[in-house]
Amino acid sequence: MEFVIVTGMSGAGKSYAGNCMEDMGFFCVDNLPVPLIGKFAELGMGGAGEYERMALVTDVRAGAAFEGLFRVLEELDRMHCPVRILFMDASDDTIIKRYKETRRSHPLESEKGGLEAALCAERELLAPLREKADWVVDTSDLPKLKLKDMLLRIFRTRDDRMDEMRVNVTSFGFKYGVPPEADLVFDVRFMANPHYDPQLRPRTGLEQPVADYVFGDDNAGEFMQRLFDMLQFLLPLYKQEGKSALFIAVGCTGGRHRSVAVAHRVAEFIAGCGYPVAENHRDMLRS
Repeated sequence: MEFVIVTGMSGAGKSYAGNCMEDMGFFCVDNLPVPLIGKFAELGMGGAGEYERMALVTDVRAGAAFEGLFRVLEELDRMHCPVRILFMDASDDTIIKRYKETRRSHPLESEKGGLEAALCAERELLAPLREKADWVVDTSDLPKLKLKDMLLRIFRTRDDRMDEMRVNVTSFGFKYGVPPEADLVFDVRFMANPHYDPQLRPRTGLEQPVADYVFGDDNAGEFMQRLFDMLQFLLPLYKQEGKSALFIAVGCTGGRHRSVAVAHRVAEFIAGCGYPVAENHRDMLRS
């Protein structure tokens, strides 16, 4: 089991780091109360392999209980839990700027009488934990994309493919609504519609006679070629930008024929480009 505690300065990027680790396959909990950390570790150690990678984010938001973190670390050591600590840091100037941009309050600000005093108190409280950390990441001059790359390098396993962008391709019917999670939406209602052929109407776009009907005219062939060219151009750019998942939706009127046939070919093309791909047909079996 891999067990990571993400902690550090408020405003240094802990929550973002937790999100990145979740994308890498970690089971993550943000702002877990310190007294529950031992129970969280037991969940992983006593499981049947479903929690092989676990991470939690904890910091001064936990209040007075946070000071008990060292006792919890000793408890984890007695449990033979392979805990490691990722400490997120940033300069005071950077953190102050971030708080001004977000207009949020530091957890210790009201108690200490101002942001600068709160940061000073937080650094003093966290100094022993920073020394104990396995990794210290300073995000002062680190864009989010570079931070994600750094975390990938730190936590990549030998057979880890999480740095590869996963692509989800789904067909849908516009009459049932556009999938809200879609990054790219393609409308194929201009294609020949098998719905008006009595023999094809009960069939789906996954069946060859329907696919032959949909792709049987020159416009369909040209569209598919242009779509493939665009995807071949876009996919590496999305991956370079740091996307861990891309959702492509292809729609027709009812989601049974045209969109299914096109989405299936798109999924095959993307798989041929070397990307992990999942294919789904949301509305194919609706009446």
